[in-house]
Amino acid sequence: MDQQPPGDRAAAGSGVPMPTCYRHPDRETGISCTRCGRSICPECMVSASVGFQCPDCVRQGSGTGHHPAASRPRTLAGGSVAADPRLVTKILVGINLAVFLLVSVRPALVGDLTLLGLAWDPSPPPGSIEGVAEGQWYRLVTSMFLHQEVVHIGFNMLGLWWLGGQLEAALGRSRYLALYLLSGLAGSALTYLIAAPNQGSLGASGAVYGLFGATAVLMRRMNYDMRPVLVLLAINMVFTFTWGGIAWEAHVGGLIAGVVIAIGMVHAPRDRRTAVQVGACALVLLASIGIIVARTMSLT
Repeated sequence: MDQQPPGDRAAAGSGVPMPTCYRHPDRETGISCTRCGRSICPECMVSASVGFQCPDCVRQGSGTGHHPAASRPRTLAGGSVAADPRLVTKILVGINLAVFLLVSVRPALVGDLTLLGLAWDPSPPPGSIEGVAEGQWYRLVTSMFLHQEVVHIGFNMLGLWWLGGQLEAALGRSRYLALYLLSGLAGSALTYLIAAPNQGSLGASGAVYGLFGATAVLMRRMNYDMRPVLVLLAINMVFTFTWGGIAWEAHVGGLIAGVVIAIGMVHAPRDRRTAVQVGACALVLLASIGIIVARTMSLT
């Protein structure tokens, strides 16, 4: 008698093929995986919230019938919970320190990386026109990682470490990095708009003030006592407007950007979270670009 292949057996007393287990072709079964639909025998069945799943789907997911990402722990803002919640903060501190050491060895780089609107540089002869308005857009970003004095970088890195670690853990890496960079860019943009064209500006203060603003929004969202961060912010703002040689424009621009982005990050409704968060970041980015373009047009 001809033997039928395992996957095409007929049920006894009928001409309808009986499905067989995809892992054990010699075993007939009437059960199928609720995720992939493959037939599974009792030995391969894994209980799920609804029905049964096959071993492969269980390994790929969580055994709940959802995509693996659906059961991963998430931060308050919907980001993935990382094993090292300070990794991005450590990298940012490392970049700032590396640039500080680099310019300590090569001081001439300060003039090439500082935020400058438009100015005449007499050296080397015959001189040249320098600045963002001259097409040196990179200065808006490089100045965010540039420091000359130990006290300056010390205070900024202390603020970055103290505020950044908490925000990175609460927002997730990508959202936190977007907050930092966009706050810094907004601070540079406002400085470029308001400060004298030949006034140089440098430092991570704009980005750090963005973290200040975001911390206040986050603490308000979690109903924490906001007095410590508000007092600290008030003290810093007093220094901003009373000490000489401080680019207050970067502080204000970064603070406003940080507040706007954080509101979008932590108050976005769950069903439209990504769209609202991207929209908040895009709003700050477009506003910064608009300011930069408008200022450039007025200087050229």
